[in-house]
Amino acid sequence: MATYSITIVDTGVTYRCPETKTVLEGMECLGRRGIPVGCRGGGCGVCKVEIVSGQFSTEVMSAEHVCPADLEEKRVLACRVRPNSDLVVRIIGLLKKRVLKEVAA
Repeated sequence: MATYSITIVDTGVTYRCPETKTVLEGMECLGRRGIPVGCRGGGCGVCKVEIVSGQFSTEVMSAEHVCPADLEEKRVLACRVRPNSDLVVRIIGLLKKRVLKEVAA
């Protein structure tokens, strides 16, 4: 089982994420309280991120929150993405307010 580095460009934080876990599951392992996770099934859009670089695989996501243009620009839901290489991500969903608040604190 491969494990990859995920870097959150907004904060500079890097964490390890096995290929068997989603980017959101890996983020939760950081132990930060209050990370909004929503439904964890690709339906609510809370955990939207942009993949800045790296390879990944996706599972089904709600078209209401991720349209074809989003997919083309690598804007996806962290709960439905698994790393296939090291990734750099930018937080763009409702998750952003909480993640950036942690940095300011």
